[in-house]
Amino acid sequence: MISKKMENMVANSSAIRAMFEEGNRLAKIYGAENVYDFSLGNPNVPAPESVKQAIIDLLSEEDPVVLHGYTNSNAGYEDVRQAVAELLNERFGTAFAAKNITMTVGAAGGLNVILKALLNPGDEVIVFAPYFGEYRSYTNNYDGVLVEVSPNTETFQPKLDEFEEKITPKTRAVIVNTPNNPTGVVYSEETIQAMAAVLEKKQAEYGTDIYLISDEPYRELAYDGVEVPYLTKYYANTIVGYSYSKSLSLPGERIGYLVIPDEAADSENLIAAANVATRILGFVNAPTLQQKVVKACLNEKTDISFYNKNRETLYNGLKELGFECIKPEGAFYLFVKSPVADEKAFCAAAKKYNILIVPGTSFGCPGYVRIAYCVAYETIVNSLPKFKELAAEYQL
Repeated sequence: MISKKMENMVANSSAIRAMFEEGNRLAKIYGAENVYDFSLGNPNVPAPESVKQAIIDLLSEEDPVVLHGYTNSNAGYEDVRQAVAELLNERFGTAFAAKNITMTVGAAGGLNVILKALLNPGDEVIVFAPYFGEYRSYTNNYDGVLVEVSPNTETFQPKLDEFEEKITPKTRAVIVNTPNNPTGVVYSEETIQAMAAVLEKKQAEYGTDIYLISDEPYRELAYDGVEVPYLTKYYANTIVGYSYSKSLSLPGERIGYLVIPDEAADSENLIAAANVATRILGFVNAPTLQQKVVKACLNEKTDISFYNKNRETLYNGLKELGFECIKPEGAFYLFVKSPVADEKAFCAAAKKYNILIVPGTSFGCPGYVRIAYCVAYETIVNSLPKFKELAAEYQL
């Protein structure tokens, strides 16, 4: 019999994955071209050609025993970590070294590593709704308590007054995700500065260390020249989790990194704890081949013009049909207001037209739905007549 904790997790398994699996089922019945699956944030833009070439070169030139073996440190190859640190220093004016970088099994692996390193049972982790629903599970993995700040549905910037009220002596970490999944909103520099001020005030009040964890898989996916603030510049106790899943279209390769700056409280022990957590969580080290691949492709990026074309077409099309949503500044999601209070009923109605979308309840924000537009452009175009039929059903 499975554990009680896993019983609950299985019962509340990801609605996103469930909808994705439903899309596969419908595709077998109606044909993939007649199913408009906007459920999963799975990039449809191929990885840059340089990624393929890097893999070929590495397999041809590197010693396979070394390339496929364990790394000397659980934190990853030192040359890879140094290269990542130097790139960040060049881009953001930071002063990181190899020791500040821990290579991880994607952003999810990185979040689990840092939460394992930080949390004692009962410690609180604050998130801002809407938020990536897996934060619940990641926090629960280490018997932490997730504390939600309710959504500001006008702008989807964090409610900092409520945030300040919800910080307690048990607050150990705060997770921010910008550009945000599911809204596509980029938290402004003004927001980050104000958030940092609140955290500094509360640390002084309670005599505790509160870590700000910046979850950044969508950092490179920002449109119209929008700048995404680099949070270590605003608050000393910041830890950054990054993934190449979206920036290089490598979600299945599970490669990313954590940044633990020297300025963070107890950084030496925290770096050591992240190293040990990488091992004892069963990752051992991040995939070795992919570590070398990303080092070879540090200056490469996915062509986001494909996503931008989808963004413009879908956003404008839905607005013309009467749907309400804010225009995303980054990532590849639209967060659309449901025309009825029960957004799950709206998702069920959309499925009648083979449109698959995810209820906002999954992100701590009922009354909205998420549409992942990282799909073929033809899917966007062909879905709009079906969205029109759906809109008509609600007399929009």
